[in-house]
Amino acid sequence: MNKQYYIGVDIGTGSARACLVNATGHIAASDTQDTKTWRDENDHRIFEQSTTDIWSKICIAVNNVLQKSGVDKSAVKGIGFDATCSLAVTDFQGNPVSVTKGKDIGRAGGERNIILWADHRAEKEAELINSTNSVVLNYVGGTMSLEMEVPKILWLKKHMDSALFSQCQFFDLPDFFTYKCTGDNTRSYCSTTCKCSFVPDKGWQEDFFTQIGLAELIDGGEWKQMGAAKGRIKPAGTPVGQGLTEEAAKDLGLSMGTSVGSALIDAYAGWMGTVGARYTENGRISKAPNLDESRHRLAAVAGTSTCHLVQSRDGVFVNGVWGPYRGGQSSTGQLIDFVITTHTAYAELQERAKQERKNIHQVLREVLEKLCQEKQIESLTELTKDIHFYPDFHGNRSPIADPRMRGAIIGLELVRLNPFFRHRMLRGSRTRPSPDLAKKYYLSLEAIALQTRHIIESMNTAGHDINSLYLSGGQARNAVLMQLIADVCSVPVVLPASYSEAVVLGAAMLARIAAENVTAAEEMWKIMVEMTLPGTHVAPAPSPKVKKLLDAKYKIFRETIEIQKRWRKQMEEAAR
Repeated sequence: MNKQYYIGVDIGTGSARACLVNATGHIAASDTQDTKTWRDENDHRIFEQSTTDIWSKICIAVNNVLQKSGVDKSAVKGIGFDATCSLAVTDFQGNPVSVTKGKDIGRAGGERNIILWADHRAEKEAELINSTNSVVLNYVGGTMSLEMEVPKILWLKKHMDSALFSQCQFFDLPDFFTYKCTGDNTRSYCSTTCKCSFVPDKGWQEDFFTQIGLAELIDGGEWKQMGAAKGRIKPAGTPVGQGLTEEAAKDLGLSMGTSVGSALIDAYAGWMGTVGARYTENGRISKAPNLDESRHRLAAVAGTSTCHLVQSRDGVFVNGVWGPYRGGQSSTGQLIDFVITTHTAYAELQERAKQERKNIHQVLREVLEKLCQEKQIESLTELTKDIHFYPDFHGNRSPIADPRMRGAIIGLELVRLNPFFRHRMLRGSRTRPSPDLAKKYYLSLEAIALQTRHIIESMNTAGHDINSLYLSGGQARNAVLMQLIADVCSVPVVLPASYSEAVVLGAAMLARIAAENVTAAEEMWKIMVEMTLPGTHVAPAPSPKVKKLLDAKYKIFRETIEIQKRWRKQMEEAAR
């Protein structure tokens, strides 16, 4: 059995990763290639990418894992994909179509044909959609995010020549790559339902698309620009087409006809790669979970942003959370980086980390611990008890679903300069001592944990029954953040055996499901459990004093939301 291998491909915000995995979830080889993102120096909302660039990096990564492992391509039985929920645009021959505002928008051959998930150009279009009260809004928490595909498609219609717009195919990015591999335009339930306003038990809603000005997509019921009509839609892992085409197989270094599983959005692959895990606690491994237990396990895929997913027997509709599918935070890892790199002490921090040969997060943690010792207090929460941080610097995805929310820090003070650096300040250096940076760093972690509690409480109030958090992604390395989340949310956090490979492991599970043509939910769950290695259990452990402080911080966190909304309304009224 172990001689059979599966390839998972994960297309993240800044890279394409391939992993070669056996049937027990052990990774034989992994390779990551950076991808390009274009920004607009005159418009901070714009993020664009290229399917041509990403496909080339996927091919390099897949060929590299075969070379590194020495595994023959004949042993690879399937390939599965996950990707960010970004909008890819091509013509009907699969050629990229430019999405960049200007004279070339809508023309085939342009390299930049992806509007990245983080792109916020379609705010007005999202506002129009949210005024419709359509049934599709029930499946996105009552409010459609401007990060979803339909607002972006509507924006493209407004800025494209109509003749060019009519020749476009629109893909959520995961579905583009199964199309690229197979030549089969079948779409996935995951992408079309979660990002493109396809209602799973009702299909495309013609009245909705007509109401928002996209009636041409209906195409007499064919929906050829959107796909997924008349049964051309598949559950996760279902084989797509006849497997790899000759051209795709040559590019990837695999065999023609290798099974290709219907794709997932990256966060959902992270769910697959984590929630089936057993875990080690007090030196013992927990028993294998059954399928019903999955509905108590919230998966959090925490990288640049964080996505939260949980499975339920029936649809649970949560205001401000993306329907029965997922919630999330638009900026978490990105927020932490922003707080660190924009502080005037960042250069000092880098230099100290370099001298001590430590990670900057370790240096910051040591600074915080020293501050606690000096002030003779027991916890970092007490150290920062008089400063309150609200984290929505890039708008709120969940549970408020308000892109206009903004970050805030309450309790700032003037900071005395370290005398050692004062002469550098006189010469124009912007260096500041690191204690202030360390506090702001900790506050950003605390705010992420407080917002996670807000999301979990909103989901459980609506009918979910979450009692544990299964976290993967780059933030799983941050032990302080992991313990904070456990303490703030009062739930255990389970970390995967490999924090960085959980998402791509989920994609490899899709490959195995396709290769074995598995269709029953129990059998899919069995594959997930078999391919997920035991994780690490982080239990809540706040002292009574820290628990009291965190609860008070959470109350203030919730009040901050209402205050910001009230202030915004007051200023809008004053500006009329």
